[in-house]
Amino acid sequence: MSLSPLRFRLLIASLLTVSILGALDHTIVATSLATIAGELGALGQMGWVVVGYTLASTVLLPVLGKVGDLVGPRLVFLVSLVVFLVASLACGFAQDMTQLIVARVAQGMSSAGLQLMSQTIVAHVTTPRERPKVLSIIGAAFPVAILVGPVLGGAITDYWGWSWVFWINIPFGVAAFALAVFAIPHIDPGPRRRFDFAGATAFTVAFVALVLAVSWIGDPAAASAALVAFVVAAIGFAAFFVIELRVPEPIVPLRFFADRTIAAGVALSAIIGIGLFSVTAYLPTYFQMAYRTTATVSGLVPIATVFGMLVSNLATGWLVSRTGHYRVYPIVGTTLGAAGLLTMALLPEGGALWVPMVVMGIVGVGTGSFMSLVIAIVQGAVPRNETGTITATVNLVRQMGSTVATAVIGGVIGVGVAAGLPSILDASTLTPQAVRASSPAVQEQVAQLYGDVLSPVFAALAVVYALGIVAAVLLPKGQLSDEVETAPEAASESLTA
Repeated sequence: MSLSPLRFRLLIASLLTVSILGALDHTIVATSLATIAGELGALGQMGWVVVGYTLASTVLLPVLGKVGDLVGPRLVFLVSLVVFLVASLACGFAQDMTQLIVARVAQGMSSAGLQLMSQTIVAHVTTPRERPKVLSIIGAAFPVAILVGPVLGGAITDYWGWSWVFWINIPFGVAAFALAVFAIPHIDPGPRRRFDFAGATAFTVAFVALVLAVSWIGDPAAASAALVAFVVAAIGFAAFFVIELRVPEPIVPLRFFADRTIAAGVALSAIIGIGLFSVTAYLPTYFQMAYRTTATVSGLVPIATVFGMLVSNLATGWLVSRTGHYRVYPIVGTTLGAAGLLTMALLPEGGALWVPMVVMGIVGVGTGSFMSLVIAIVQGAVPRNETGTITATVNLVRQMGSTVATAVIGGVIGVGVAAGLPSILDASTLTPQAVRASSPAVQEQVAQLYGDVLSPVFAALAVVYALGIVAAVLLPKGQLSDEVETAPEAASESLTA
């Protein structure tokens, strides 16, 4: 679908704006959580402000992907943006934690629509070769949000009040909506088809149960509840796979995985979530404890990781759009990720901080080199009327991998640290400040403990990236086409030998 240069630029401006807003809502709120919980008097419910958003956005991915294919991505995008703005307004006006959590769930649901439809619309208005460059620009929203979100959230909370953390979305969202109404073309969804309600219900129940199970497994008091949740999740996923094999219009078409391009691309997307996104949240604590740095200094390593991801994401998108050749970048990227994480596992704790900064920066460069690229590759391997569905699947496995692996790593750290902590420190109240107030011998013991606990985690994540090398090698050789796809039935024609 061809757009005029002006209309195309306005479209990208709108999609990039909403992508940044959606990504920021993952990071900007984190800095203000303590203030919000204190003012609303609900410290015990604080975690649900984040969990509710993440769960809602993940669960809705396959649903909204299929809806976008059924009714057209333009309608889903515009409705999602309106709901996102209304929910942002409601978050700022919340009078108690329950109201805030409900509004955050609505925000998460609409954020899934914005994220998915942005990528789906790009697939419809670009050629396969143009797609990596445009998707890399939109994909830059995530690393940018990680870099600026916490600082921006803290500044807004300190100077304007926490409500403006949510209200700041309104003026930018309204501008993006005005651009979108003009710039997003009507995209014919094709023949009318039935929606897979049974599959959507089974997946929602199964995934929510799984997240609750991995969240409770580290708490001895919740062991029984965790077991029940695991059983519900197992039954739910079994039912989901049976349903998807039987219904004519599944929300996750399992037949796609017979295509080597799709199978390898989806596996690479999962590896990003499991191998890097899951551990990033724990890096600052690790460096405060193992390297005995301040909270401010400990943030330099995640910044180096994300900056490497941002630069390589944009560079790879530009290079692939220029040449059409894509296979080398996932191979090199997964190799860099595996080597970097293995190096992290072998580094002695307490050394110079610039060393892990460089190492994790290399991991970021490797991950960014195929972060957005796999979406473009997989989109080109399906019929146009299945673009939203396959885009949702790629994002779904990434977020599921990140969510589950984050919970597992958190449990490993919690159990490992509690088991080896010196008796004079209490695991339930352990803080970097408490460690720094202890004797040098205790500080050294805690540093060694964190190194011993995290080294196997880094090694396991290196193995994940090593599996990614295999998936990248299995990608078929080819070159992205520079021709506009006109027929919805064109499946793998965008990948030409």
